[in-house]
Amino acid sequence: MVRVVSLYLPRWPTDRLRRLSGTATPPIDKPLVLAGRDGGRRSIFALDANASKLGLSVGMALAKAQALVPGLVVVDADSRGDGEALERLALWALRFSPVVMADPPDGLIIDTTGADHLHGGEAVMLTSMVQRFAVAGLEACAAIADTRGAAHAFARFTMRTTLVVPPGESLPLLRRLPLAALRLEPQTVAGLQTLGFERIGDLIDQPRAPLTQRFGPEIGRRIDEALGRSAEPVDPIRSPDLPQARRVFAEPIAAAETIARYTEKLVTALCADMETKGVGARRLDLLFTRVDNSIQAVRVGLAQPVRDVKRLTRLLCDKIETVDPGFGIELMTLVASATELLEHRQAISSLVEEADPDMSDLVDILANRVGAQRIYRYASVESDVPERSVMRVSPFSSQVTAGWKASWPRPSRLLQHPEPIETMALLPDHPPVSFVWRGMRRRVRRADGPERIFGEWWKRDAEMIAVRDYFRVEDDAGERFWIFRAGNGEDADSGSHDWFLHGIFA
Repeated sequence: MVRVVSLYLPRWPTDRLRRLSGTATPPIDKPLVLAGRDGGRRSIFALDANASKLGLSVGMALAKAQALVPGLVVVDADSRGDGEALERLALWALRFSPVVMADPPDGLIIDTTGADHLHGGEAVMLTSMVQRFAVAGLEACAAIADTRGAAHAFARFTMRTTLVVPPGESLPLLRRLPLAALRLEPQTVAGLQTLGFERIGDLIDQPRAPLTQRFGPEIGRRIDEALGRSAEPVDPIRSPDLPQARRVFAEPIAAAETIARYTEKLVTALCADMETKGVGARRLDLLFTRVDNSIQAVRVGLAQPVRDVKRLTRLLCDKIETVDPGFGIELMTLVASATELLEHRQAISSLVEEADPDMSDLVDILANRVGAQRIYRYASVESDVPERSVMRVSPFSSQVTAGWKASWPRPSRLLQHPEPIETMALLPDHPPVSFVWRGMRRRVRRADGPERIFGEWWKRDAEMIAVRDYFRVEDDAGERFWIFRAGNGEDADSGSHDWFLHGIFA
């Protein structure tokens, strides 16, 4: 089952204008347009908000725009520069899948077949893509479908930021989209509209011969590509700077044992290339080009930079069973799509010193089987609020900050969310006599507190008056709990004065 993502950047031509108007010294406060040659005339490709308010629009002749708006600032379009920027963006998107290509003039195509589980599923993956582009200041829309043509149409014509089309359900949605969603030439769309065709569904049920005779084979080809009846391969982008190894076969191969044997040979060649460059692999992409020109891909990630042939071969061979060779594989390409400098270090300094155990191999095996987002460890964070005092980090992350050194002990188990309890207590500073948690009443035999914790007022105004009074209590059975009262016990504005259980001591 093939799954393809189309990433659409609706304001890609306008981003250059935004950067010009926002970063120029002094800032450009006049109407600004991006102009280029469209056939025999110069027309507007993009415009800023000031130009739009004055009645200018995309596609308008530049001479007419300059006559309507004296003092209009015109910037020449740089299609070559925009194309190079789009290719750099495609290289950045390799973190989501090993098969990415630029889709000029304003999009990317990403084959995510078998890769979505590494990012938490298709919906989570699309949301992450859009959010990452938003952080970079780029507006993006993303859609995933069974074919490249269908995903391209959904990303641009459904008015949705993200859209996940379940497998096999593209046709009903395609029928409702306008003709331009088929990537037809503008003159072809205009001719079809003259004949009364408005939607893709109007064309799908029509005989092909009359349409082909009048408009050529383009209409039938685009329909077949959108419905998956004809192949439209994705040509993955690759940077010449990335370490890689290739193997072309005179006769296609298909047996798993043969694939594994050549995988080891590619890893050996790749490790030699990485050793020359002094780097280790953090992510490997193994691409299989089949005789039908489609691509199967295997990706493995590593917690630390690695250049060990046996270890990398084992990780890649563990995923060979997910590869469908079809009628045969004629090209194998192994790329280290993410690398880091690899420094040699001595494991032990004496014969009596014991080497530290290396857990990275186990972490890599688990991460590539269940997903890297499920393998993590907790690190302390400088925060007075207990639930914010820890965070998830990668297993071998070195960027860990020290937590606050509290004079009061903390429970060994902190609940994900404080759970409400029923109590009997004398306000404002006395611990409860008893409390009910999860349907069980517990009598308090010993208690220590209160420890007052204030909200982080520098983060949110609502926390300026937030107060919690924490108590360590022990019940008749000897179990110890960490409970708190929301509020100082006197002022209603400081909290609700409800009680909660937040942790359990060992």
